[in-house]
Amino acid sequence: MSAMAEPDPRQGVRLTPQQERNRRLRNIAIGVCIGLLAALFYAVTIVKLGPGVLRPEP
Repeated sequence: MSAMAEPDPRQGVRLTPQQERNRRLRNIAIGVCIGLLAALFYAVTIVKLGPGVLRPEP
């Protein structure tokens, strides 16, 4: 039998403040990248459909 006690699995992982900050910054960067990718797809779609798509019908 080991001298070390088993960790309680209900407690989960405890992050240091620096790790929490890094995680938050990484999540923000991922969110910005996804937003830019969505904007790029939108722009490419509008360009491929042509300028007639933006003109309202009379």
